[in-house]
Amino acid sequence: MTSSPSVAFFERQFERQARSGEYALNPFELAVLPHLQGDVLDIGCGMGNLALAAAGRGCRVIALDASTAGIASLGDRARAAGAQVVAQVADARTYETACTFDAVVSIGLLMFFDCATAAALLRKWQAWVRPGGAMAVNVLVEGTSYREMFGAEDYCLWKPDDLDREFAGWVAPRGFSQSFDAPGGTVKRFRTVIATRPRPQDAGPSLTA
Repeated sequence: MTSSPSVAFFERQFERQARSGEYALNPFELAVLPHLQGDVLDIGCGMGNLALAAAGRGCRVIALDASTAGIASLGDRARAAGAQVVAQVADARTYETACTFDAVVSIGLLMFFDCATAAALLRKWQAWVRPGGAMAVNVLVEGTSYREMFGAEDYCLWKPDDLDREFAGWVAPRGFSQSFDAPGGTVKRFRTVIATRPRPQDAGPSLTA
């Protein structure tokens, strides 16, 4: 898989975090964790801290990321803990599965593609959520002035309302915005949406099928 400036940025970050043992859940992961159960797909799992926390609650997790450093760290920690986590290096743009899941999570990933690609991926991933299952998505939005992680490739700062609209018709969607100071007097602005896929619909094969 061809690396990109964004992947290289996070490779360095994850290597540094692994060396220093920085495994705490971030605020988005803390908000999402209570909504995870059963079979979970974590797309763009980073260091895999959320995947391991979900496994600790009894979930069976497939965790994907383009960072070899992040996946290596997760794999080592999952094996040491005997956790039900399958950690896999993958390109989110081309990853396919015939399975469906009780929860699909994508935190801090969809802004790294052009807006059309990001929206198409989100809709594809929504179809992998079982009826009654949860989906949690977190993106950077307009107003973000910190851009160091993007490099020269295409990216998308979402309009907050656009992310919410993608979950129209889902059950009890909950959206919230958060802002954080960033280096050089810049700011990161995020939007997170957590929603439940409505019933009844046919579900696809399970992870054990």
